[in-house]
Amino acid sequence: MKSEAVLVRKLAVGGLVSLLLLAGCGGGTSPSSINQPTPSGSNPAPTITTISPNSTVAGGAAFTLTINGMNFVAGSTVNFGGSAPATTFVDSTQLTTAIPAASIASAGTPAVTVTNPAPDGGTSRAINFTITSGGSSSVPTISVLDPSGVPAGEPSFQLLVVAPYPGSNFVTGSVVRWNGSDRPTMSNGSVNGLIAQISASDIAAAGTAAVTVFNPGSGGGSSNALTFTITTGSVDPQSIALDPTGKFAYVIDGGSNGNGGYVSMYTIDPTTGALASIGPPVSTYGYGVYYGSGVNAGSVAVDPLGKFAYITNAGDVYDYGDGADGSVAIYTINATTGALTATVTINGNCPGLCLPTSVVVDPSGRLAYVANGGAGVPFNVAMYTINSTTGALTSIGTISAGTDPVSVAVDPAGKFAYVANWTGYDTDGSVSMYTIDATTGGLTPMGTIDTELSPTSIAIHPSVKFAYVTNSGSNDVSMYSIDSTTGALTSIGSIAAGTDPVSVAVDPAGKFAYVANWTGSDTDGTVSMYTIDATTGVLTATGTIATDLSPTSIAIHLSGKFAYVTNSGSNSVSMYSIDSATGTLTLIATIGT
Repeated sequence: MKSEAVLVRKLAVGGLVSLLLLAGCGGGTSPSSINQPTPSGSNPAPTITTISPNSTVAGGAAFTLTINGMNFVAGSTVNFGGSAPATTFVDSTQLTTAIPAASIASAGTPAVTVTNPAPDGGTSRAINFTITSGGSSSVPTISVLDPSGVPAGEPSFQLLVVAPYPGSNFVTGSVVRWNGSDRPTMSNGSVNGLIAQISASDIAAAGTAAVTVFNPGSGGGSSNALTFTITTGSVDPQSIALDPTGKFAYVIDGGSNGNGGYVSMYTIDPTTGALASIGPPVSTYGYGVYYGSGVNAGSVAVDPLGKFAYITNAGDVYDYGDGADGSVAIYTINATTGALTATVTINGNCPGLCLPTSVVVDPSGRLAYVANGGAGVPFNVAMYTINSTTGALTSIGTISAGTDPVSVAVDPAGKFAYVANWTGYDTDGSVSMYTIDATTGGLTPMGTIDTELSPTSIAIHPSVKFAYVTNSGSNDVSMYSIDSTTGALTSIGSIAAGTDPVSVAVDPAGKFAYVANWTGSDTDGTVSMYTIDATTGVLTATGTIATDLSPTSIAIHLSGKFAYVTNSGSNSVSMYSIDSATGTLTLIATIGT
């Protein structure tokens, strides 16, 4: 669908934004030693490796100190400059303690130690905490939160708070406050960025939070407040895929308030087709949506064995931070519950993988193909083999595609691949055609064939005889026959669709086709319904049915009984039953993402 290019996009989960002054990044190492066994009934000697934060300004507010190390036990106690604040045991490698304002009233370097009780036990070496005199400071100003919202029920995360540059007025001891309460804060390495640790309890329920920054010392004080939104679910759903058993459905969302991607997970009732949420959406660890390719890039695919799911994060050509090149996130699927567990993310490595838009897995489950490119990087299809045990992708190279590839499809026999090239607004597009090497999985180009204006989606008939392409600029569907030997497409005409068709799907029996029509931003959309001539492949329109706001994709259940449509404007999925004789859709219900 069409949308204005966004000049600043942001990375969820503690990423950098382009407003930040570029700075180097740091890293950490895990201790090389391991806990040594101790005699039964005795406690080991504790070891401190780091404390966070490690400094503050005199006169600041109370805060939580985190102590990282080894050999901590439930009875471990922290000593802070001669006082013994209450200690919380997290695990054998971490303790936390609440440092009151009175303990940091004046400048100094109080020693931090940990003592384990008898028998044995002992006291660790000391690490000094620095309290600076602070001096004068000024009231800070903040301009950006990254992210500026997340779905309720997500785990803890790091919040990036950005000030205008120059003139950020952050100082040593600046602290981020969440609804007026301090949160553990550190610099992100630049003069105008702070990172705060936000706990899961802070975002357990939907609502809003006021985020400020406080500068200690004379002349300091609280900044302006920015609103952080905790939504009931994720927003801006873009693409839906069903697992091969028909038990689960997955939706990639552009991200709460447009910050980073999430995946909503559902179970499917085999009798009614109704979706039920599995739990809070899971992060895609990257940019969920990039506006500027005719459709909002971002897709989800499930392998034909139902073991793995793959998500594309489009990246952002207007940003320079980590993740701006896009990525493919990989998940394992719990066969019983359908829940996703993230395993690894392939970060964009332009030009090999750059600004990916669409991902597909071949029918054997051995291969994956990702359409990508842009921002001066040649448009291509990245090719991968799939590890059958882990789902990990291994690159086998790239092959060129047309201008702005936005959708990739593989025929049900796994012999041919096709890519819809959007090309530009109201510009004739094309479909790139490829044969698939049965041994290596590599693609061999067979040329291109023209479409109508701004193609967005491609679907292959289960008989492998026909292909259908939605054209968002000309509001129609191009129809093609497929040569069974070469895979070459031949036009068999076009048929009208609704306004701005963006996604096409064919039912498993090959009798009906459905097209989701985006229609407009925050406007009720439609689904166009068609019957398919089994001999010629020609579509015949049978009517339309309303959706919620701005539908983006459509998927058909393997039983052929149900259809599902994602609605980006209303943050929902519409569920429909399918009449087995006519193909007519009937709304069952909608569910939020």
